[in-house]
Amino acid sequence: MARLTLALDAMGGDFGPCVTVPASLQALASNLQLHLLLVGDPDAISPLLTTVDPLLLKRLQVISAESVIAGDAKPSQAIRASRGTSMRVALELINSGDAQACVSAGNTGALMGLAKLLIKPLDGIERPALMTVLPNQQHGKTVLLDLGANVECDSTMLVQFAVMGSVMAEAVLGIVQPRVALLNIGEEETKGLDHIRKAASVLKSTPAINYIGYLEGNELLTGKTDVMVCDGFVGNVTLKTMEGVIRVLLSLLKSSSEGGKTSWWLKLLGQWLQRKVAKRFGHLNPDQYNGACLLGLRGTVIKSHGAANQRAFAVAIEQAAQAVQRQVPERIAARLETVLPKSD
Repeated sequence: MARLTLALDAMGGDFGPCVTVPASLQALASNLQLHLLLVGDPDAISPLLTTVDPLLLKRLQVISAESVIAGDAKPSQAIRASRGTSMRVALELINSGDAQACVSAGNTGALMGLAKLLIKPLDGIERPALMTVLPNQQHGKTVLLDLGANVECDSTMLVQFAVMGSVMAEAVLGIVQPRVALLNIGEEETKGLDHIRKAASVLKSTPAINYIGYLEGNELLTGKTDVMVCDGFVGNVTLKTMEGVIRVLLSLLKSSSEGGKTSWWLKLLGQWLQRKVAKRFGHLNPDQYNGACLLGLRGTVIKSHGAANQRAFAVAIEQAAQAVQRQVPERIAARLETVLPKSD
């Protein structure tokens, strides 16, 4: 088996080692090829490893880091003071060849800036984009980008996002000629801002991209498209709103079956409904698709939700493993050379 080594920012996120360490052990147990480098404070990490199976520990190494980038730190200041932090050390392990990818639940702006500084964007990419893969109603998957790495985007960046998302859909999801759509306020060609209409014009004239036009936000989970492209502001609001609604729905289902005096037949009915709805929509639980990939870099960097639990962070680790195994950065670079004009 080929060795697969990932560097994890063990200190990042709202919970740090108490989530990242158990998630790492879960990932190691489910993937025998995996080796993990846990970057952070050994005094905080080591106590969580005292009762771990020695066979798992053989595939895990703790890398010391002096400090942590705060989640609320201003990205520019955090980057300037980043030497010795768990996030930067984890990214530097990619540059040194000791790791093939990095996973962090830390400060998004700092991760974006440091990744661009240390890992470097691919030729032809202005700025990397945050991408996630969402389940849809057709029991397929939809690639969504950008999710907040770039609040403002011009038409050129949207076209680049479309190319990268298309490659991701092919390489990771196995979709042949994935359908690409631009997220807009209407499906009519005259709708939307100038940069969206300009991007649409370019995509229409690009034979290598299977562009199907504009789609509105209510179509995100219907399966009408395989790749949905938008700027980071719209993408972040869309994703967070969708996740909030799903969490409220799942929470209501759980609370409806707890407490209070209820007839036995109503309890049975409620439990039956809960199982049916959970079976139909449980795959939309945000914990099951945690992990946004920074597409457009020369290496693989995965951003986990800051509030991710153990299960969700383990999913982010698996996302990183898949991106490395399927050579996503290399495939994007190859596609850029054939799709976009050299002037781009």
